[in-house]
Amino acid sequence: MATSETDTPQLQVHEPVVDHAGPAQAERPRQKAVTIGAVCKALHQEFPDISISKIRYLEDQKLLSPRRTQGGYRLYTATDIQRLRTILRLQRDEFLPLRVIRQELASGRSERDVAASADGRARPRAMVSTREPGALYSLEDVCEDTGADPTLVRELVEFGVIKGETRGGVRYFEDTEREIVRAVSELARYGVGGRNLRVFRSSADREAQLLQSILAPALRSRNPERRKEAIEALENLATVTTHLKHLLLIRDLRKIAT
Repeated sequence: MATSETDTPQLQVHEPVVDHAGPAQAERPRQKAVTIGAVCKALHQEFPDISISKIRYLEDQKLLSPRRTQGGYRLYTATDIQRLRTILRLQRDEFLPLRVIRQELASGRSERDVAASADGRARPRAMVSTREPGALYSLEDVCEDTGADPTLVRELVEFGVIKGETRGGVRYFEDTEREIVRAVSELARYGVGGRNLRVFRSSADREAQLLQSILAPALRSRNPERRKEAIEALENLATVTTHLKHLLLIRDLRKIAT
């Protein structure tokens, strides 16, 4: 049975293994806690790229502070899990770097605030993490799902904004390209076409090359753990560069508006 995003209290939880509190303190109710592995399992459906190393990285960045047993095991309460979900949503839906997320949390931004914004038209962010091939969509499928004109989709292919792949003489598009079409269809309402979007394609290519050069040795590593950490670092760098582009654009648009 499907559960809502806020069903964390229904997780299989246990009391912390170590508790040296005295009798009086032991009577006080305490939040139950789960291990870091259980947290990953609980959040995997909403955040497929979640991993133990990513949670530990957020902890290293002082964004999470789980309790620890005497043996050093992390124990996450429902409050910790809510905070983690908020962090991951801010990364995914609002492209915020960790420094800004830390400020948002310090200012009192809550999971409810983030969930409210995500329940609108915000869509999950495409991730660079290695995954199994997803669904493929024909031109008709893409147009039906996004409301885009077939001519616009063909124009995007012509100018290299999307590529697709041909199977049996039919061109198919993957999830990310479908979402690109959805975004461009919004711009098309203002007269923006495929020809105008080549600047975005060129900019994305240059940024990808820059990030690749920064992390190339780790990305080519034969050590699975090191490569996994490099991909997570790539995600973080992509988030920071996206936020930077947004700030630069806002700065220039303010000059236009004044």
